[in-house]
Amino acid sequence: MDPLTQGTLGAALPQATRHKSHVAAAGVLGFLSGMAADLDILIRSPSDSLLFLEYHRQFTHSLIFIPLGGLLMALALHWIFGRRWKLSFLQTALLCTLGYATHALLDAATSYGTMLFWPFSDERVAWKIISIIDPLFTLPILALVAISALYRRPGFARLGLVWAGAYLALGVLQHQTALGMAREIASGRGHQPVRIEVRPSFGNMLVWKTLYQAEGRYYVDAVRAGIAPRIYSGDSIATLDLDRDFPWVKPGTQQAKDIERFRWFSDGYIARDPDRLDLIIDVRYSMVPNQVAALWSIKLSDAAGQAGHAQFRTHRRNRSENLSRLWDMIFSRHP
Repeated sequence: MDPLTQGTLGAALPQATRHKSHVAAAGVLGFLSGMAADLDILIRSPSDSLLFLEYHRQFTHSLIFIPLGGLLMALALHWIFGRRWKLSFLQTALLCTLGYATHALLDAATSYGTMLFWPFSDERVAWKIISIIDPLFTLPILALVAISALYRRPGFARLGLVWAGAYLALGVLQHQTALGMAREIASGRGHQPVRIEVRPSFGNMLVWKTLYQAEGRYYVDAVRAGIAPRIYSGDSIATLDLDRDFPWVKPGTQQAKDIERFRWFSDGYIARDPDRLDLIIDVRYSMVPNQVAALWSIKLSDAAGQAGHAQFRTHRRNRSENLSRLWDMIFSRHP
């Protein structure tokens, strides 16, 4: 999730375990440690723009890395903050570890995918029950964490954890409701999906993107689940066929390997961009949930040769217009 949310939940857990005298210290150490796992985003290569896809949410997000992550944060923060609040190094390490521990589990609740079991498995765990940014999740916890630190009352941080748990539980219920609606959409079209999934759209838990594969195509729709349920029919696109779409990409070349890396990252939901024929898109994400309008892709070139890499691209077209359309869907105003 976004850094503010990660830091906020990272602060809440150690605060909830403290006595009054250490609540502020727990908040600061937990907040910084709660964000720290995302430092893996700095692992990049100027010649290989897909490298960060392999390392983001990888070893720093593994469950087995949590004690080491907490220790590293304690080594960095104890001399700056821990000693000022008269904490022992062991106390600082415990608070940092609690803050660090919240990060990977919260990320796994989103749809992006987190390698919780690295190095034993490269499976990207994604429960798909909350958007990567959700103000209704973050802001109440942030307020309670701030009150807890200001008034030295750990009970407010505990309320923040209760809110987080309740909100994620609601996400599970909404996920199941949206999944049932997605199955009805496929059945209504006479399709028997090879696979089907749903994920919350940007910033909310009411409107969900539905995605299923059938008869050589991906079908993208949106549903408003729960309150005033509604279906927003969407687009479809052919699944990627390398022999048909990119016959000049030869097995064993670096671009062929990069396509497989992107396929792994995208959980197999990849297709040729119908507007930019040199792009392979990740069909899972779009700002307007019933559209095939990818947020990222890889660009291929028949002039790249044996060793040339595919290039990672991001797309943020018509942002204000797309946000307006999503807003209308959330409030059930979209036709």
